Amino acid sequence: MKFGQNTGILAIVLFFCLVYPVAAANATATDNATDFYNKGVLSLSSGDYRGAIILFDQALASNTSMIKITGGLLYTYQGKSYAQIQLGMYNDSILTLDQGLALYPNDSMLWNNKGYALFLLGKNQDALTAYDQAISLDQNDTTALINKGNVLFEMERYQDAVDSFTAANQTDPGNSAAMAGLARAQPGAQTAAAGAMQTTVIVLIVVLAVAAAGVVWYVKYHRAAEPKQPEKREKGKKKNT
Repeated sequence: MKFGQNTGILAIVLFFCLVYPVAAANATATDNATDFYNKGVLSLSSGDYRGAIILFDQALASNTSMIKITGGLLYTYQGKSYAQIQLGMYNDSILTLDQGLALYPNDSMLWNNKGYALFLLGKNQDALTAYDQAISLDQNDTTALINKGNVLFEMERYQDAVDSFTAANQTDPGNSAAMAGLARAQPGAQTAAAGAMQTTVIVLIVVLAVAAAGVVWYVKYHRAAEPKQPEKREKGKKKNT
């Protein structure tokens, strides 16, 4: 499976979400969790994924009251899971995401990231469920729609993939990933539609042939049973006894 395109989408979206709490944090009201969190964000942005995981774990092990207020706690789970995905720690990432979802069940990005980790594990149906949850929370979630389209494409559900990429393009007109997805999925959808039409025609021909054969048989071999005529007795003759 090709994952490069999906990874790029996830990285860009997550990066901007992570930067915001760092910039918004009140420097005069920091605590250990905030310090670990901010350092974790910097490690993540520099590509030091293992270091970021360690720092995010230290933040979670500290008093999280402050980062919960500033929004950093949510992004800690997002950042840690993202780093785990980049290191191929997909199952660990899902555990982190489930911990985050226990606190933030209505966060579409956590659901999207979980879908992505499940996709990388080859659990396509579970990934679809996670993406659908993300989209139900945010119908304009372009990333989830694109990622869902990629899963559907891998499952050879080409028309469904086209529908998902089309929806993504409607939320973000001209999105390059959505347009690329459409370019990949449309030929498959057209081929599948043509195959389905051909199958329908063949079935129809078979049905008509069977019906015609039945009519021929009926006309050729079926005869209505003629009623028996009663025997006539000749007058003046008696039966021999």
